[in-house]
Amino acid sequence: MGRRKLRNPLALAVLATLWQKPMHPYEIAQTLRRQGKDASTKINYGSLYTVVQSLEKHGFVEVTDVERQGNRPERTVYGITAAGRQEMTEWMSDLVALPAKEYPIFETALSLLGVLHPDEVVPLLEQRLDALEVQIASGRGALEKLYETLPRLFLVENEYQLHMVEAEAAWVRGFLDELRKGTLPGIEEWKAFHEQ
Repeated sequence: MGRRKLRNPLALAVLATLWQKPMHPYEIAQTLRRQGKDASTKINYGSLYTVVQSLEKHGFVEVTDVERQGNRPERTVYGITAAGRQEMTEWMSDLVALPAKEYPIFETALSLLGVLHPDEVVPLLEQRLDALEVQIASGRGALEKLYETLPRLFLVENEYQLHMVEAEAAWVRGFLDELRKGTLPGIEEWKAFHEQ
């Protein structure tokens, strides 16, 4: 994956939104929200204008119009440029094709788990598993409703999120089972460390 001039996922979401049609930043924000992109991309609406300005600076978007309605302030409408389409396509291709190391906070917690006593970890993981099971049930219900009105293409990120939560729940369930039964290799040393 080559070095990108911009690496903020919100910039990619803006390019993809402007790929649909030219818009002013407020309309971009509304479209992202309406299309549910805020569930898969961290969208800070306050920084959206900064992202659009950065895209313009790099030649990926350009001003296509300035609108004025009544007494409202002028609204600058932006459209994606040819360079922006190329950047978006290459960026998307890289993201789809090439796995990248991500740093989920739960993975960080697991890497430092030894600071807690195993007996403390069990109820915490039980609590997490309960929350994951609620997420799974609500995610399945929401997907079933969405399948009634939207083509699957527009729901693949929801499917992926649900599968990732299901995979995490399965792993937590198995790890909890090892902790409860005392079959986790090294558990006695872990306990002894806390009992010193």
